[in-house]
Amino acid sequence: MSLIGFAELEDEISRITTAAAESNIPLRVFGGAAMRLHCPMHQQLYDSLERSPNHDMDFVTYDGLGEQTRIFFTSLGYDPHVSIALSGATGTGRHRQTFYDKFGNKAIDLCLGILKMSHVIDFTGRLEKDFPTVPLAELALQKLQIVNMREKDLQDMVILLCAHDVGQSDDETINADHVAKTLARNWGFHYTATTNLRRISKYAARHPLISTTDKETVSARIQKLIHAIDATPKTLMWKLRAKLGIAVKWYNVVEEVPP
Repeated sequence: MSLIGFAELEDEISRITTAAAESNIPLRVFGGAAMRLHCPMHQQLYDSLERSPNHDMDFVTYDGLGEQTRIFFTSLGYDPHVSIALSGATGTGRHRQTFYDKFGNKAIDLCLGILKMSHVIDFTGRLEKDFPTVPLAELALQKLQIVNMREKDLQDMVILLCAHDVGQSDDETINADHVAKTLARNWGFHYTATTNLRRISKYAARHPLISTTDKETVSARIQKLIHAIDATPKTLMWKLRAKLGIAVKWYNVVEEVPP
């Protein structure tokens, strides 16, 4: 697959999401590309951290629209990757479709209703909160659910937290209420996410290329998130699962699916 620049990728995302809106398909982009779209004023931080661009496009729509989206992406010049679209190898077969353009330059990974990785993110009722990306809360949750965060994931979260405050809405803000309520239902997700927040804080504090101002901003916004998470009442299932702790595996094992 040939690498393309982010400007070209951004144009293609715009073409796809605009066409989806015209077809009344609630399609939103997430992942690294969505974070970059949401943080245009922090290009310098991307460059200083040497954050390599992601040339794949991750989209999500609601469950039940699999056939409609297959026809939609085919009409835009993408071929479905049948072996993945129909596979249950990762336990997510019916919730995932994969497409490639005819030149092998672009790949699309489409989630239907949920993102199932180390933990499950349910997009029900959330896609209308932002455009063309998923809401900032889901962008944060997508990274916070990763049990083994890589440096690029830490970088993405640092940039996201530099660019956006933590608050009570989805309007260019990381919605702490939504994050906290999501984690209050699942002890395992809560454990992974709060562990990662502490990891991100330490990463930012020690990184020589992150300014003192940005370090302070990241730390303060992480504290806001942790305060909201701690203050939110937990469900009975959360409390029961908490008794077992990490003695029992608390996350899904994410298998690599061959291309």
